[in-house]
Amino acid sequence: MCLIVFAWKLIPECPLIAAANRDEFFARPTQPADWWQDRPNIYAGRDLQGGGTWLGMNRHGRFAALTNIRNGEPKRPDAPSRGELVTNYLHSDISTTDYIEQLKADSGRYQGYNLLLGDADNFYWYANEGEADPRNGLALAPGIYGLSNGLLDAPWPKTVRAKAQFASLLCQSAPDDAYFEMLTDATPATDCRLPKTGVSLEWERLLSPICITSPDYGTRASTLVRLHTDGSARLSERIIK
Repeated sequence: MCLIVFAWKLIPECPLIAAANRDEFFARPTQPADWWQDRPNIYAGRDLQGGGTWLGMNRHGRFAALTNIRNGEPKRPDAPSRGELVTNYLHSDISTTDYIEQLKADSGRYQGYNLLLGDADNFYWYANEGEADPRNGLALAPGIYGLSNGLLDAPWPKTVRAKAQFASLLCQSAPDDAYFEMLTDATPATDCRLPKTGVSLEWERLLSPICITSPDYGTRASTLVRLHTDGSARLSERIIK
């Protein structure tokens, strides 16, 4: 998944509201969100190539989401799939803080990633390349956050644009359709605002909108998640391609 904006503990009855887009090559086989037959505690989409997921929840109100960190480094063929980090958390009953400590001890196995982990009581961000950020691995304070393929709240144009639109929708108590409409925004950034993430200028342009469109790669699914204080949760997914 490549973009997620979320509000944490700003609405009393709904501690977490998150809107996300998953960007991926269209040739990569995927299953839409559903309860998993082999792990019936998990509700999520599934990457059929790596076996894990980019975003999901479980029957006990846990939520997790993943984005890769884009830094121009070549992909290591020996690195395990980062999707298993979400799956393992949702499938376990280990505390979130203990899980993050395990990740820290094993961070070098994986290529760069961001993880969002938690439930209606506590929510965390952990990045295996985010040592310098004092929020890394600690419970997040209430607020509106954005995460793409940099670190948390990195001011990439798509993240800044999505956070602003998301905040406006929250203030309006907008319906779900409005959040999904926001996630279809294909407005590209101007060249002067593009981040430099180790890919070509052509790719920086292609990857700059909230919703990415191209023949082979782009936004494949949009998701809206709500966690409620009464323990209920809802994950709504719209498949784009």
